[in-house]
Amino acid sequence: MALQEEMEKQGIWLFKYRSFLPLIILFIGTVLYIRTEMYPETFILEETPYEIYFEMFCLLISLAGLAIRVRTVGNTPKNTSGRNTSQQVADTLNTTGMYSLLRHPLYLGNFLMWLGIGMLTGNLWFLIAFCLFYWVYYERIMYAEEQFLRNKFGQQYLEWSKDVPAFIPNFKNFKKSNLHFSWKKVLKKEKNGLFALFLIFCFYDILGEVIGEKYEYNYFLIGMCILTALSYVVLKYLKYKTNVLNEPNR
Repeated sequence: MALQEEMEKQGIWLFKYRSFLPLIILFIGTVLYIRTEMYPETFILEETPYEIYFEMFCLLISLAGLAIRVRTVGNTPKNTSGRNTSQQVADTLNTTGMYSLLRHPLYLGNFLMWLGIGMLTGNLWFLIAFCLFYWVYYERIMYAEEQFLRNKFGQQYLEWSKDVPAFIPNFKNFKKSNLHFSWKKVLKKEKNGLFALFLIFCFYDILGEVIGEKYEYNYFLIGMCILTALSYVVLKYLKYKTNVLNEPNR
């Protein structure tokens, strides 16, 4: 099999199972986080007054990634930029808004979300390995997606993609979205990410305090974890039991 077909085949398979990648990162990251807490001398900021600021900086990195996803999803029409895993779906080609800056804004958002969590480990080698793994993993997924879009939209896709970078935004290319920003779609699609972020950060904070036997918990993270959990339950109910979050063509 030629390399082109092999990469596309790998990308299609990885696309279907891409939801398992965070679980792998989380497991390895948790093991390393525990090690850092048990051996604080391995991380220069551990058990210093600056540790809390570093934790909040990591949270900001992750929230920046979520913000990119929110901005992207809020300006896209139905059956594009979804969380589907069985197959590629694209009724139309997104070329404005975030998609005028880069071709894969959702994956950039994912990267920053998990980068912030990975930084909590305080392990430089893990961060390097994570970046390399993410690159190899998602490079194939992006290749398969672009093959799908190229086959479906032809010249329209080629004209758009030739001036729009794949992963690093080019802000000179920005074009305002053709659609208004839909908070309803964002609340439906991105409620999982917000709750998951605060849950993970809260879990790491509590775990670190228990291991260090300090019990000086970050009550901001605990409060936000509870708040986003309640929001998740309410939004889940509204999504499946009512039409409140429904919007035509979104």
